[in-house]
Amino acid sequence: MKTAYLTRAACVAAFLGWATLPAAAVTVGFAAPGASDRFEQTLQDASLVISTAREGDGTAQDLLAAARADYARMVGVLYAEGYFGGVVNIRVNGREAAEIPPLDAPDEIERIDIIVTRGTPFRFERASVAPLPRGAELPEDFALRKRAKGDLITRATRTGIDAWRDVGHAKAGVAGQTIIADHARNRLSAEVTLDPGPRLRFGKLVIEQGETPSSVRKGRIRAIAGLPRGETFSPEEVEDAANRLRRTGAFSSVTISEAETPNPDGTLDMQTRVTDAKPRRIGVGAELSSPEGITLSGFWLHRNLLGGAERLRLDAMIGGIAGDSGGEDFRLGARIDRPATFSPETGAFLLADIEQNDEPDYRERKAEIGGGLTHRFSDELTAEAGLRYRYSDIDDDLGNRELQHLLLPLRATWDRRDEPLNPKSGLYLDVTVTPFLRLDESGAGSRVYADLRDYVTFGESERLTLAGRAQVGSVAGAAREDVPADFLFYSGGAGTVRGQDYQSLGVDLASGGTVGGRSFIGFSGEVRGMITDTLQAVAFADTGFVGQDAFGTGSGEWHSGAGLGARYFTPVGPIRFDVAVPVDGEDAGGQLEIYIGIGQAF
Repeated sequence: MKTAYLTRAACVAAFLGWATLPAAAVTVGFAAPGASDRFEQTLQDASLVISTAREGDGTAQDLLAAARADYARMVGVLYAEGYFGGVVNIRVNGREAAEIPPLDAPDEIERIDIIVTRGTPFRFERASVAPLPRGAELPEDFALRKRAKGDLITRATRTGIDAWRDVGHAKAGVAGQTIIADHARNRLSAEVTLDPGPRLRFGKLVIEQGETPSSVRKGRIRAIAGLPRGETFSPEEVEDAANRLRRTGAFSSVTISEAETPNPDGTLDMQTRVTDAKPRRIGVGAELSSPEGITLSGFWLHRNLLGGAERLRLDAMIGGIAGDSGGEDFRLGARIDRPATFSPETGAFLLADIEQNDEPDYRERKAEIGGGLTHRFSDELTAEAGLRYRYSDIDDDLGNRELQHLLLPLRATWDRRDEPLNPKSGLYLDVTVTPFLRLDESGAGSRVYADLRDYVTFGESERLTLAGRAQVGSVAGAAREDVPADFLFYSGGAGTVRGQDYQSLGVDLASGGTVGGRSFIGFSGEVRGMITDTLQAVAFADTGFVGQDAFGTGSGEWHSGAGLGARYFTPVGPIRFDVAVPVDGEDAGGQLEIYIGIGQAF
């Protein structure tokens, strides 16, 4: 293979299998006879000579130092691939670099030649890492007659040590090793002896103070970390503790390390160092759609309100500006979350908000106050349960009425997406069940809503993504006039069916008015293809159904929309631009709707 490296030169000269690099005043030749393109590229990537020459500003002393360092770097690559009998020659102006004294570099270096001869690959004659705990498995390729890659020995040793640490032997390490290369037979014997050390239990969590002590109280740091003092050491528990501290948002960095020496009672103290994040944060957002108008939102956040990593968030929103969605909507909300309230994974929250929704078929003013608990079962599964009081003032085609409800919202989220703003793979499921009881009069029921999403990306370059979404909702039990207006279901607009008018599909009353339905089904599909590294093209189709009864078995209607869009990727997420039209109804194919926002549509 012939390869050229260019910096300031504009041409490549190759002769007799040599690749040359004119860089400033030095030419670099590189050859690895018989090597594959991939292996030759790995060698070249490891070369300091090549990188120094490419930069073009190295002195003769710099180039000589790089040449002398490249012996070890080339040998390291050879060993990693199982070539223990290889030969590396590096010639500076025709002279072997190793023979040139470091302080006697030539005044001028015109050419450096690197020749790497791999030789015959070695195979394991003996491959042993012992002792191991029951059930531990070493890498499959670390075995007799397999290619004796140097990194396999390292991986097998690390696997053995990790296996001991997983069962509580925190100070497991290498007690001895014997590695013998038989060059006559191209065989390698590798024997590593491990010292498991004692099985240890978690001791106390020591909080180390840096130049600026944390404003979060030490007791709260320990409670949030939740290391199980007295229980058997586990690296997974240590990582979970660090992640719990990070999730609070109160810290910009978190490290947890082990004490050097165990305590006489068989416990091992842990040491944590945290750096506080800036306590306050603000954010703003904006979305635009032709039927709904402009929506502006903002928030103010305090990450450590009372010194215990409590998070206070104030939200404000105004929507429907210059839109055709009934009128303007307003919302003001506040929520305070306290992590590690009843257990390290169980937090508590309080909330309050007031809201006005001026929609095409109803106007509702409401106020809510309540609280609840959150729990994290795993990195993927979280849940929330609460108790809220709600007051609603509603004006719709059922008349004007005031409602008071006691709500018991229950929510579970299973999130396996690779990233929230631009998912390419993974499943997402969010389910909310809200039983409600009317306080001012008799009447009880429940609302169920589920949102399922899935993402699959194809191709080696991962440039084509298929995204699918299904939504299901139902309101059962109470009479329609006893249900808050925004508990009922409408379809149409950015969150359901793009291309159709906002909330254009509901349930028609015999008197001629329209209200929300008791059931909803929605499906959306998108094909997302990357055009460049920052530009993505999207084709999509949505369909939605609103039914009169809770199970969607009675009367109801479907409508659909489809369109094209683009995503421009920025550091804060993709900017979304969609254009859609209805594909059924009176305006099929004619009415054009535009949607602009941040993040994918789902």
